[in-house]
Amino acid sequence: MGHPRYQITNGKIMLNGKDATNAEPDERAKNGLFLSFQYPQEISGVSVSNFLRTALNAKREKPISVPDFHKLLQEKMALLKMDKSFALRYVNEGFSGGEKKRAEILQMAVLHPQIAILDETDSGLDIDALKTVANGVNALKGPETGILLITHYQRILNYITPDKVHIVIDGRIVKSGGKELALQVEEKGYDWVRPKVTA
Repeated sequence: MGHPRYQITNGKIMLNGKDATNAEPDERAKNGLFLSFQYPQEISGVSVSNFLRTALNAKREKPISVPDFHKLLQEKMALLKMDKSFALRYVNEGFSGGEKKRAEILQMAVLHPQIAILDETDSGLDIDALKTVANGVNALKGPETGILLITHYQRILNYITPDKVHIVIDGRIVKSGGKELALQVEEKGYDWVRPKVTA
């Protein structure tokens, strides 16, 4: 997403056929990139509704009207089985782990990115919250929205069927395959795919 502490030493970041290597985070977001954080931050004093309307308007040429936005927000909240009062709460303030993850999926639903990176979205979720988040992801993925789901565990793949599975060790893809690859890792661990170090 363009965090200033990360230095690109080689290669390019291509987004929709355009070079985004030196693009600022807001430029990347406007061009369709979305990141769901493993540990979402609290934003005191800013309601979920105001946060999302501001973020959506930053992507649009013409601001969305308040009635149209509220209709869109209620539709997406219903998709994620969220109570209407959730929109009035301050972003992530006092949220449970499951509520924080649902809020991130709600952001994705409202902003409708072309590429969504979900960083350990299943972390700390109970089974009900996991199913709700997975249902939201399944409803949003498709030809217009590609999803990169980062996880250490296979359990979310009981509810989301990936098109492709990649195993990353030390920043490199060491093996790729279908859903069965995730099942093998669950059964055998990572040692069998870890690159052999030669002296």
